[in-house]
Formats: sequence, C-alpha cells, structure tokens
Amino acid sequence: MRRNIIDYFKKNLKKGYTPDSLKFALINQGYPRTEILLALDKANQELAAEAPILKEKPRIIHEVLDEEDNPIVIKKPWWRRMFG
Repeated sequence: MRRNIIDYFKKNLKKGYTPDSLKFALINQGYPRTEILLALDKANQELAAEAPILKEKPRIIHEVLDEEDNPIVIKKPWWRRMFG
C-alpha cells in the first residue's frame, strides 16, 4: 500500500501539486495519516535522489543600462577605493 502512495506523491508533486493538498486528498480517501507521512518522506527522498547534481554554482552578473541599452559604469566612492 505504501508503494502506491509513494508513487502517487511522486507523480503529483512533479505536476506541481502541493504536499498539503495531496495529504488532504489521501486523508479524505481514508488512508492512515502515519502511512501518508511516511510515504511523503520516502517520495521526497526518491525525488531528491533523482535530481541532477549541480557541479558548479551559477554566477549571477548584472549590469545597469541607460535608455539606449548602453552599460553604465558605476564608480566606487573615493573612500571605498582608498579603504576597500
């Protein structure tokens, strides 16, 4: 029975449903609350194991542009240049 609940969670979490809405639906169908919570934990563990591992952190770069989409160079204040 727990494998069915785990598969139910995995399938519907991938679709974008919230865990709370899925738990509520299962409780209304008569499933035991402890089985639901254990199955949700197991489903989360399995989904985390399937997720790709990021080897490199993303680097976020931003620029300030003027009205003509030219980059604006922002100079540091003199005291910041002197004292870091």
